Amino acid sequence: MSDQHHAPTSRSKPPPPGEEEASAVLKLGEFQDVDTLTLSEASLVINALMTKRRKDRKDRNETDVLNKTLDYLDAFARFKQKENVEAVERLLSARKELTKFERAQIGSLCCDSADECKTLIPSLADKITDDELQELLDEMAKLMST
Repeated sequence: MSDQHHAPTSRSKPPPPGEEEASAVLKLGEFQDVDTLTLSEASLVINALMTKRRKDRKDRNETDVLNKTLDYLDAFARFKQKENVEAVERLLSARKELTKFERAQIGSLCCDSADECKTLIPSLADKITDDELQELLDEMAKLMST
Protein backbone atom coordinates (compact mmCIF):
# COMPACT_ATOMS: atom_id res chain seq x y z
CA MET A 1 0.00 0.00 0.00
CA SER A 2 1.27 3.40 -0.86
CA ASP A 3 0.94 6.42 1.33
CA GLN A 4 -0.58 8.62 -1.39
CA HIS A 5 -2.99 11.39 -0.50
CA HIS A 6 -6.24 11.26 -2.37
CA ALA A 7 -8.48 14.18 -3.17
CA PRO A 8 -11.42 14.42 -0.80
CA THR A 9 -14.44 12.53 -2.06
CA SER A 10 -17.09 14.62 -0.37
CA ARG A 11 -18.53 17.80 -1.83
CA SER A 12 -17.11 21.07 -0.69
CA LYS A 13 -19.05 23.02 1.87
CA PRO A 14 -21.54 25.54 0.48
CA PRO A 15 -20.46 29.14 0.88
CA PRO A 16 -21.56 30.68 4.18
CA PRO A 17 -24.74 32.72 4.02
CA GLY A 18 -24.38 36.43 3.45
CA GLU A 19 -24.76 39.11 5.99
CA GLU A 20 -28.45 39.58 5.23
CA GLU A 21 -30.42 40.50 8.32
CA ALA A 22 -33.76 42.25 8.80
CA SER A 23 -33.45 43.31 12.42
CA ALA A 24 -33.04 46.67 14.13
CA VAL A 25 -30.46 47.49 11.46
CA LEU A 26 -31.23 46.31 7.95
CA LYS A 27 -28.40 44.41 6.29
CA LEU A 28 -29.83 43.27 2.99
CA GLY A 29 -26.57 42.78 1.15
CA GLU A 30 -27.00 42.76 -2.60
CA PHE A 31 -30.74 43.36 -2.11
CA GLN A 32 -30.27 46.62 -0.20
CA ASP A 33 -31.61 48.96 -2.90
CA VAL A 34 -33.67 46.51 -4.91
CA ASP A 35 -37.27 47.49 -5.62
CA THR A 36 -39.61 45.42 -3.50
CA LEU A 37 -43.26 44.55 -3.88
CA THR A 38 -45.95 43.92 -1.34
CA LEU A 39 -47.71 40.59 -1.64
CA SER A 40 -50.68 42.43 -3.15
CA GLU A 41 -48.48 44.08 -5.79
CA ALA A 42 -46.82 40.76 -6.62
CA SER A 43 -50.24 39.16 -6.98
CA LEU A 44 -51.37 41.89 -9.38
CA VAL A 45 -48.23 41.61 -11.51
CA ILE A 46 -48.20 37.82 -11.75
CA ASN A 47 -51.95 37.53 -12.36
CA ALA A 48 -51.80 40.17 -15.10
CA LEU A 49 -48.91 38.33 -16.75
CA MET A 50 -50.75 35.01 -16.55
CA THR A 51 -53.92 36.54 -17.99
CA LYS A 52 -51.93 37.94 -20.92
CA ARG A 53 -50.18 34.60 -21.50
CA ARG A 54 -53.49 32.73 -21.51
CA LYS A 55 -54.99 35.27 -23.90
CA ASP A 56 -51.98 34.89 -26.19
CA ARG A 57 -52.18 31.10 -25.73
CA LYS A 58 -48.67 31.01 -24.28
CA ASP A 59 -49.60 29.34 -21.00
CA ARG A 60 -47.46 26.24 -21.53
CA ASN A 61 -45.04 27.33 -18.81
CA GLU A 62 -47.43 27.14 -15.88
CA THR A 63 -45.38 25.18 -13.42
CA ASP A 64 -46.34 23.71 -10.09
CA VAL A 65 -44.18 26.35 -8.36
CA LEU A 66 -45.96 29.15 -10.21
CA ASN A 67 -49.36 27.75 -9.29
CA LYS A 68 -48.34 27.38 -5.64
CA THR A 69 -47.01 30.94 -5.67
CA LEU A 70 -50.33 32.20 -7.02
CA ASP A 71 -52.22 30.22 -4.37
CA TYR A 72 -49.99 31.74 -1.68
CA LEU A 73 -50.50 35.27 -3.01
CA ASP A 74 -54.26 34.74 -3.29
CA ALA A 75 -54.33 33.64 0.35
CA PHE A 76 -52.08 36.34 1.82
CA ALA A 77 -52.38 39.42 -0.40
CA ARG A 78 -54.45 41.78 1.73
CA PHE A 79 -55.57 44.13 -1.05
CA LYS A 80 -57.38 42.53 -3.95
CA GLN A 81 -58.55 45.46 -6.08
CA LYS A 82 -56.03 47.17 -8.32
CA GLU A 83 -57.13 50.66 -7.19
CA ASN A 84 -56.55 49.77 -3.54
CA VAL A 85 -53.16 48.19 -4.25
CA GLU A 86 -52.13 51.38 -6.05
CA ALA A 87 -53.47 53.58 -3.24
CA VAL A 88 -51.47 51.64 -0.63
CA GLU A 89 -48.37 51.92 -2.80
CA ARG A 90 -48.85 55.71 -2.96
CA LEU A 91 -49.31 55.91 0.83
CA LEU A 92 -46.17 53.89 1.45
CA SER A 93 -44.06 55.63 -1.21
CA ALA A 94 -44.78 58.98 0.43
CA ARG A 95 -42.81 57.79 3.48
CA LYS A 96 -39.33 58.51 2.12
CA GLU A 97 -37.70 57.93 5.52
CA LEU A 98 -38.53 54.23 5.17
CA THR A 99 -36.57 51.83 2.98
CA LYS A 100 -38.25 50.02 0.10
CA PHE A 101 -38.00 46.81 2.10
CA GLU A 102 -39.72 48.36 5.14
CA ARG A 103 -42.51 49.81 3.01
CA ALA A 104 -43.11 46.43 1.36
CA GLN A 105 -43.17 44.72 4.75
CA ILE A 106 -45.69 47.22 6.14
CA GLY A 107 -47.87 46.79 3.05
CA SER A 108 -47.73 43.00 3.26
CA LEU A 109 -48.11 42.50 7.00
CA CYS A 110 -50.92 45.05 7.49
CA CYS A 111 -50.48 45.18 11.25
CA ASP A 112 -53.26 46.45 13.50
CA SER A 113 -51.05 48.60 15.71
CA ALA A 114 -47.82 50.56 15.52
CA ASP A 115 -46.43 48.45 18.36
CA GLU A 116 -47.11 45.21 16.48
CA CYS A 117 -45.59 46.68 13.33
CA LYS A 118 -42.41 47.80 15.10
CA THR A 119 -42.13 44.40 16.78
CA LEU A 120 -42.29 42.61 13.42
CA ILE A 121 -40.14 45.20 11.62
CA PRO A 122 -37.60 46.28 14.25
CA SER A 123 -35.75 48.65 11.91
CA LEU A 124 -38.76 51.03 12.09
CA ALA A 125 -38.06 51.87 15.74
CA ASP A 126 -36.32 55.22 15.23
CA LYS A 127 -37.60 56.09 11.77
CA ILE A 128 -41.26 56.84 12.36
CA THR A 129 -43.26 57.78 15.43
CA ASP A 130 -45.93 55.47 16.76
CA ASP A 131 -48.59 58.06 15.95
CA GLU A 132 -47.43 58.49 12.36
CA LEU A 133 -47.18 54.74 11.87
CA GLN A 134 -50.62 54.17 13.40
CA GLU A 135 -52.09 56.79 11.06
CA LEU A 136 -50.51 55.00 8.09
CA LEU A 137 -51.83 51.63 9.26
CA ASP A 138 -55.32 53.09 9.78
CA GLU A 139 -55.34 54.53 6.26
CA MET A 140 -54.31 51.16 4.88
CA ALA A 141 -57.01 49.41 6.92
CA LYS A 142 -59.66 51.63 5.29
CA LEU A 143 -58.48 50.42 1.89
CA MET A 144 -58.65 46.78 2.99
CA SER A 145 -62.33 47.02 3.81
CA THR A 146 -63.37 48.50 0.46
